[in-house]
Amino acid sequence: MTGLGALIRRNTKLYFKDKGMFFTSLITPLILLVLYSTFLGNVYEDSFRSSLEAAGATVSDKLIGGFVGGELVSSLLAVSCVTVAFCSNLLMVQDKITGARRDLTIAPVRAGVLALSYYLSTLLSTLLICFTAAGICLVYLAYVGWYLTALDVAALLLDVTLLALFGTALSSCINYPLSTPGQGSAVGTIISAGYGFICGAYMPISQFSEGLQKVISFLPGTYGTSLLRNHALRGVFREMDSQGFPNEVVESFRDSVDCNLYFFGSKVELSSMYLILIYAIVILVGLYVLINILSGIPQKRKTKNKTSN
Repeated sequence: MTGLGALIRRNTKLYFKDKGMFFTSLITPLILLVLYSTFLGNVYEDSFRSSLEAAGATVSDKLIGGFVGGELVSSLLAVSCVTVAFCSNLLMVQDKITGARRDLTIAPVRAGVLALSYYLSTLLSTLLICFTAAGICLVYLAYVGWYLTALDVAALLLDVTLLALFGTALSSCINYPLSTPGQGSAVGTIISAGYGFICGAYMPISQFSEGLQKVISFLPGTYGTSLLRNHALRGVFREMDSQGFPNEVVESFRDSVDCNLYFFGSKVELSSMYLILIYAIVILVGLYVLINILSGIPQKRKTKNKTSN
């Protein structure tokens, strides 16, 4: 465990020492917040207002702001927890380029320990940035319309933690085979551009075709986005209930923003969403460690052969 702690400290220090890598990771959520509030905000607001008009209901601008803000914040955090992890995990690729990875492999460090050191150091960096982004998002919600309780905020931060665990595990598996800066940049660009769509952050899954909804329902990130949606908008739905909104109207709003998800017609409960996300994290972390162990076996054999000769 001492070796693991030393490796985590080493990786974390190198990450924060590289100002370009750190500030790129940090500025990503801020850019997304500006873009989301500028462009997606109007789309979400128009959609919500049209739904209210169809239901024959009128609400205050504060409630509209809280609804749109909650949807924006959950979208931003759902994307950031994964894309920031890919940026933070580029240290693993850089170590291959500089040869540091080879030196660490030759040293008396187990492949599993080395793999966990990269994972945990990336997780720490990702959590730091994502919690900072979450704090900024909460300030934004306080400005546009605050309906959250302390329990809602705690649940939101728990969702961020789980999605950061998931994003770090996913990026570890995908980034492991990469060995050049170009490959790392290409993968990061693809993930940044495509992940928001397949997890339902840019556009609610309820607006996709039925076939695509079934495909996306198999992806763990979808349920992470829904958890964030539920906790960011729970206060807004409570306020709707207190104002006398019919249950069917509130449920239709929940369906429209993916607070309610359905797996082949069956509603997925929040507890099941947590289990799906946790299982995905365990499987991905186990797969990542296994890949490291298996790939380290040939290197150990070469080292033993050289020693015997």
